[in-house]
Amino acid sequence: MASRIQSIVSGSIGNLVEWYDWYVYSAFSLYFAPAFFPKGNLTAQLLNSAAVFAVGFLMRPLGGWLMGVYADRHGRKAALVVSVLLMCGGSLLIALTPGYEQIGVAAPVLLVLARLLQGLSVGGEYGTSATYLSEMADSKNRGFFSSFQYVTLLGGQLLALSVQLVLQRTLSEAQMYGWGWRVPFVIGAAAALVALYLRRHMDETDSFVKQEQRAETQPQEPGKLEVLLRYPKEILTVVGLTLGGTIVFYTFTTYAQKFLVNTAGFSKAQASWISFVTLAVALVLQPLFGALSDRVGRRPVLLFFGVGATLGTVPLMTLLGRAHSEWAALGLLIIAMIIMSGYTSINAVVKAELFPTAIRALGVGLPYALTVAIFGGSAEYVALQAKQLGVETWFYWYVTFCAALSLLVYWRMPDTQRAGRMES
Repeated sequence: MASRIQSIVSGSIGNLVEWYDWYVYSAFSLYFAPAFFPKGNLTAQLLNSAAVFAVGFLMRPLGGWLMGVYADRHGRKAALVVSVLLMCGGSLLIALTPGYEQIGVAAPVLLVLARLLQGLSVGGEYGTSATYLSEMADSKNRGFFSSFQYVTLLGGQLLALSVQLVLQRTLSEAQMYGWGWRVPFVIGAAAALVALYLRRHMDETDSFVKQEQRAETQPQEPGKLEVLLRYPKEILTVVGLTLGGTIVFYTFTTYAQKFLVNTAGFSKAQASWISFVTLAVALVLQPLFGALSDRVGRRPVLLFFGVGATLGTVPLMTLLGRAHSEWAALGLLIIAMIIMSGYTSINAVVKAELFPTAIRALGVGLPYALTVAIFGGSAEYVALQAKQLGVETWFYWYVTFCAALSLLVYWRMPDTQRAGRMES
């Protein structure tokens, strides 16, 4: 048990570092957008940085495929080591790239390259990490332990915002725009080396080891992608599970900070503080909802999210855009976090329970990454475009529609806690 917990902690810390590196981009884009792109109004510059943010998501399906295949063939541990190395390289490249005024168009080109590396890393990280944590957990507490994937994912965002808050209080506005935004990327690259050490000393999962032992006595399997295509219902379920959840997640976490500044009129410092507290609350909620799913099943928890997101998105976003008090904005976002946790806390374990061991990392990672790349990665860009065109409320209804589609999937799917393939 002690070895299992140590491996879960090591894997989770590595996950935290990876997601810190990923979200530092979003947290600090308000400051570095003018450095990488030609001068213009704030919304135009944010649109450029959001477009690059979305480009990073385009690599996530490729990362989900390559890392999923690698993890299913060579082990979860080996794939997690590779993913953290890629993230380290991307962060270091952003930290060291000169601005537009120094090297012209090469600046945004290098920024795109860095995000491609990070997208490849995160695309592989999700499926492999979800598989690793789910396989390491015991059957009675699988929802609880698997929820730590989003504990560390949110922790990465929280850490990014913590660094931002500290820098905002210690550096002037000019210093933040000049060079201060580079500091968190340096921190991320250094922290990745610590994560690398931890991951190299993790245990491999028993499920993978047993699968390898069985494979030695069986005929050679066809290509992993061909094997995955034998599970079309499970693939579509992952897509449906993810669709509404990823859009709601990126709307109320990464985009919410910009929304508070660009629409509600809060200062950058106020928006950072509100986002920090909101994410801290969400982090605490993850294991609570995960443990709840171990008691009542996965499906009721997902249904709670689906109903809440479908009915609550428009009123929450409308009131948030009109909020004049920090406490009012904070309260609205906490309500959003409670609803969102019905998805974030257990979506990884639900997807892992859909597939057998031999194809689990790829089955979780690839369809998830495709869905996130199309819908999650574009959420911020779609929101900013709607604002630019003067139809911002259309975005609220877009999120609602996607959440309703996922609700239909939750309503029709079996409960994977009882009908899943985790033990196979």
